[in-house]
Amino acid sequence: MAEYGKEYVYELMDKGGPTDVRESYFAEAVEEMMRARTLCFRANQCSPDDPTYVKHLEELFGRKLDDVRILTPFICDFGNRVTLGKNVFINHSAILSASGGIEFQDGVSLAPGVRIATINHDYNNRHTLYTYGKVTVKKNAWLGMNCTICPGVTIGENAVVAAGAVVTKDVPDNAVVGGCPAKVIKMLDPDEQREVW
Repeated sequence: MAEYGKEYVYELMDKGGPTDVRESYFAEAVEEMMRARTLCFRANQCSPDDPTYVKHLEELFGRKLDDVRILTPFICDFGNRVTLGKNVFINHSAILSASGGIEFQDGVSLAPGVRIATINHDYNNRHTLYTYGKVTVKKNAWLGMNCTICPGVTIGENAVVAAGAVVTKDVPDNAVVGGCPAKVIKMLDPDEQREVW
């Protein structure tokens, strides 16, 4: 049996994979998934007016959330693969499939029901092999209700993703995109963008 070092599975994820669930290195990923699911469950069991739910999410992400707001219910399967900038707002019912890595830069806003995927199945070995693509959401971007962001996509600075859009390709800075697959609808004037924090 091959010997693998600690965090080898994350090195493979960072390279885009593939990873094989039958290999011993994948056990580390399974442990993180269980940790993350358990902490999300605990947070989601708290009443929305009970501020202690935030402690579970702080443990999930390994950082204080005094400059971040996340509303429950909330699901994230790899808390150790998510980077949160300042003044990030994640509205309720978000699902982060984060094994490939998700970066939220400062001022990012997510509307209710946003889905972000960073993992995919191999077409031929779909039960055992996974591939990955990091999702980056740049400064001050806004993701609309029930939109889906696919693996490997970068959402540009100040961009807006319309409700229900399925984003399969990078979104330019200051673009408004919508549809399935999402396409540029119009461009915003970057000089009119204002910080709200």
